[in-house]
Amino acid sequence: MKLGVMNPVLSSMKFEDALKYLSELGVQTIEIGAGGYPGNAHLDPVKLLADPEGPKNYLKTLEKYGIEISAISCHGNPLHPQAAVAESFDRQFKNAILAAEALGVDTVVGFSGCPGDCENSMYPNWVTCPWPDDNLKILDWQWNKKVIPYWQETAKFAASHNIKKIAFEMHPSFVVYNPETLKRLRSAVGDIIGANFDPSHLYWQGIDPSSAIRSMKGMIYHFHAKDTFIDKRNTEINGVLDTKSYGDIENRSWIFRTVGYGHDAAEWNNMISALRTIGYDGAISIEHEDSLMSNQEGLEKAVAFLKKVLIYESAGEAYWF
Repeated sequence: MKLGVMNPVLSSMKFEDALKYLSELGVQTIEIGAGGYPGNAHLDPVKLLADPEGPKNYLKTLEKYGIEISAISCHGNPLHPQAAVAESFDRQFKNAILAAEALGVDTVVGFSGCPGDCENSMYPNWVTCPWPDDNLKILDWQWNKKVIPYWQETAKFAASHNIKKIAFEMHPSFVVYNPETLKRLRSAVGDIIGANFDPSHLYWQGIDPSSAIRSMKGMIYHFHAKDTFIDKRNTEINGVLDTKSYGDIENRSWIFRTVGYGHDAAEWNNMISALRTIGYDGAISIEHEDSLMSNQEGLEKAVAFLKKVLIYESAGEAYWF
């Protein structure tokens, strides 16, 4: 495994300054946003591809600091019911694929998206309950008329540009939000579809990440290191469904935290061991979204924590059996 960072936490820094900083921290890989919600502060696909020497020079800068690209990220909602919004996210995702191809990266990370409930919808409709019966009709329409056709087409585009892995972050508000929905889309589209496994979005749904990992052998293509603190008191009163601002820390049922501040080292040891058990040996990419810590402090604490947790070396041949 390799210790990595998702770059938006450093978007205020110039790209080379960010690489130097990460190198000094002992970080080995970087996940680079190339549009959508992560932004494109360190990688603008249009500019990169407009310069014949752009990809080569970009890779030289990375090589200078001994850092590899783990994935190109472009999270968005290409299934948004407003055509202009969907088209923008679709264009950005496909440009990210082209950038990944130019840089020799075979993994792109994003969201599955979420349609509305009919052709005339203005906003996405995330269905989480089978009743009233309207909900199941909406789900059937979303998956069969929008989700599956879109990703079948986009997967073909990605494969034609040497992308081997589309790694969806299983995220509430989108149609792929847990292992079951990830497997449903993978079954319909093919094994180019896999997971960017982020435990922070699973914790508050009541999912045990280690158990989920063990159920997804061969399907985990990337991994986000982000934690969640579940506020026991607030959850006991209001449950885990919470629309209050992420800034309302005192009253929310849960908040995102730097790794180690939501769950202890034993929990993370179990997760990393589960990843090793199913054969995952890729990047463990820190995503900083901790509202109680500065970017620098949260990132550096996460790096220090994970250095003790990650399994870097092959187990080798067991001498005791």
